[in-house]
Amino acid sequence: PLGKDYQDLLVKAKDERWLDVYESDGKRSGAYSVAVFDTHPYVLLNYQKTTHDIFTIAHEMGHSIHSYFSNKTQPYAKADYRIFVAEVASTVNEVLLVRHLLATSKDKKLKKYLLSYLLEMIRTTLFRQTQFAEFEQFAHETVEKGEPLTKDNLSAKYLELNKKYYGPAVISDGDIQYEWARIPHFYRAFYVYKYSTGIISALAIADRVWMLENAYYSVITPESCASILFKDPKRAPEAAERLRLTAQDLYEMEVVEKIISEPYDFADERATYIYMRELKKSLVKEIKALRKCNVDELIARRYEKYRKIGRYEHQ
Repeated sequence: PLGKDYQDLLVKAKDERWLDVYESDGKRSGAYSVAVFDTHPYVLLNYQKTTHDIFTIAHEMGHSIHSYFSNKTQPYAKADYRIFVAEVASTVNEVLLVRHLLATSKDKKLKKYLLSYLLEMIRTTLFRQTQFAEFEQFAHETVEKGEPLTKDNLSAKYLELNKKYYGPAVISDGDIQYEWARIPHFYRAFYVYKYSTGIISALAIADRVWMLENAYYSVITPESCASILFKDPKRAPEAAERLRLTAQDLYEMEVVEKIISEPYDFADERATYIYMRELKKSLVKEIKALRKCNVDELIARRYEKYRKIGRYEHQ
C-alpha cells in the first residue's frame, strides 16, 4: 500500500546495511532510528527471532524512511519534521504489518494471536502512553507550583494513575509504583503522548470508522485541554465544546460513519450480551459489503474520505 518506491528503499536499506541488527558488547538496549541529513538514516536493533522484534523492525524503518524522504525533499533547516508527527510513520507500519498478516494467514490460531497482539499494541501504545502523559503532566505542574518532586509523591501518583487506568480488573501491587523511574522517556519531556497520536492516526486509516456514543475521539481530556488553553481545568466543558470530540460532533463532520448505541449499564450481563451480539452482526455485514468492492474503488473512497477531513468553506 505504500508503493514501489517505498519497497525499493526497504530493499536498499537491507542491502546497504543501514541496520545494525544484533546485540553486541557495549551496545545500547532497545531499538531506535537515527537520522543524519547528509547520508541515509541508521537503525540500531537488538534483534531476537520473535514476533515482537519483527514489528520493531517495521516500526523503526517507518522512522527511517520518514526521515529519508524528509531529508531528500527539504533543505537542512526544514528537514527535521515536527515531533508531533514523529510516531505516525512508525506506528502506521506496525498496523499495516498486522493487517497484512491477518489478511494472508490461513491459520486460525495465528489470527487469534495477531488480534491479541494488536490489542496489546493498542494498550501499550495508546492507553499506557496516555497514562504516562498524565503522570508527566503531574510532575511538571508540581514543579511549577514550587513544590518539590520526591520519590514518594511521584510513586504515590504513579500508583494512583495505574489504579485509575486499569480499575478493579487489575491488581496494582506495591512494586508498580516505582515503574516510573525506569521509563527513559520521562527524562525527555513531553514525548510520550506522540505514541498515542501516532497509533490513533494509524488505526484511523480505515474504510469505515465507528464510534461508541459515549466515547470521545482524542488523546487529551477536556480537563487537560482546558489546563493548556486557559490554565484552568474547571473550564473543561468549554474546552470540550471547542474540541468537538464527541461522537455526534465527529459524525456531523463525517470523521466517523456510524455511532454505536451502548447499553445503559455494562454490568448488566444480558444487556451487554445483546449489545455485543448486535454489534457482531453489524460488523460482519459491513465487512461482507467491503469485500465486494475492488481495491481501486476502496483506495479512491479512502483517499476522498481523508482528504475531506478538516476541509472547510470560507464565507
